[in-house]
Amino acid sequence: MNPSQPIAFYLIIALIGFLIGLSKGGMGAALVVLTTPILSMVMPVQTAISLALPLLIAADIVALWMFWGTWDNSYIRRMLPAAVLGVAVGSVLLAVLPDLALRRIMGVFTLIFVLYRLGSDRLRGFEYHPKNWHAPLAGGLSGAGSALANVGAPPFTAYMLLQPIDPMVFVGTTTLFFAVVNALKLPGLIITGIFDINNLWQNLWVLPIILIGIFVGRWLIRRINRIAFDRLMLGVLTLAALVLLLR
Repeated sequence: MNPSQPIAFYLIIALIGFLIGLSKGGMGAALVVLTTPILSMVMPVQTAISLALPLLIAADIVALWMFWGTWDNSYIRRMLPAAVLGVAVGSVLLAVLPDLALRRIMGVFTLIFVLYRLGSDRLRGFEYHPKNWHAPLAGGLSGAGSALANVGAPPFTAYMLLQPIDPMVFVGTTTLFFAVVNALKLPGLIITGIFDINNLWQNLWVLPIILIGIFVGRWLIRRINRIAFDRLMLGVLTLAALVLLLR
């Protein structure tokens, strides 16, 4: 910890760690999408991405252990090559765009995520005609969105919702895909000079909070009213997006 930082800063970091843990414990991608907008209210977007990434990778390791072997490698093979390209593009944009532009882009991406969640149930009844380019497109957009603003979930999830896939395999495939994408983002942040190793060392204290969040998420998923929870998260995401767009 850095004694020069105000206590409110550490409370926000603790909240972010807990939200990441809840998400990886099964409470949904909205919580991950929420982390960077919250952080970017008190720090530059590039710093927020750099700070959130090691926490996401740590949570991914635990999630991989929890869902090990439940994924479908065929989807990973179809989507991951384009995701690598998307991560590269998103990392370059993150490095060259000014902070104000990144805030506006993040606000737009967040609103797109909200609109996607509002319409995602309709995808299940959609008469889908698969094409070979659908998987690479979803993978590329997810990689770019994840690298640029930690909002890569909508394209990936929209594509997967249209597939004939078991719910547990869905969760496992999502876990593996984003674990790989998050790992791929780290070299880009290091090469562009965005990643600050001091952020990692100074915030290792939040790892137990992430673990608590994961197990709380696993406990809550069977008990909480998911409809009410999703509505609350969408409301918070909409507010965060408006702050990023209008601030």
